Amino acid sequence: MNWGRYLLLVVIASGVTAFSDWLFMGVLFHDKYMAAPEMWRYPAGSSERRLVIYSQLIGTLSCGAFAYLCAQEHVLTIPGILRMAVIAWLAGPIVVIAHMVLWTKLHPLIGASQSLGWLVRFIVIGVLAVWLL
Repeated sequence: MNWGRYLLLVVIASGVTAFSDWLFMGVLFHDKYMAAPEMWRYPAGSSERRLVIYSQLIGTLSCGAFAYLCAQEHVLTIPGILRMAVIAWLAGPIVVIAHMVLWTKLHPLIGASQSLGWLVRFIVIGVLAVWLL
């Protein structure tokens, strides 16, 4: 694997998925986030800068991990990437988010938008992997 192209992929994917996360996990159904305000760590209006930075670092890690998985498994075609994205999505984020919706006061529409956001994240990373790797 060309590590320079891999690092470029992680940087680009981190930037692009930051915008898709903003759309799916921040804008879509924004009013539903306050359906159960007691479940959130900080009250509305407090600074979330540190949390956003940590979330972006975790997102960058997921970009690197999924791209590495695709490269190591030699899944660098669009159909292969789509299959891998759906498998990763079903094995990870959708399970965790579904449990959160069931066991906490997370609104189901927020769970659905966050789940779709993760699927989009994996697809974006995969398409960039096909292009760059």
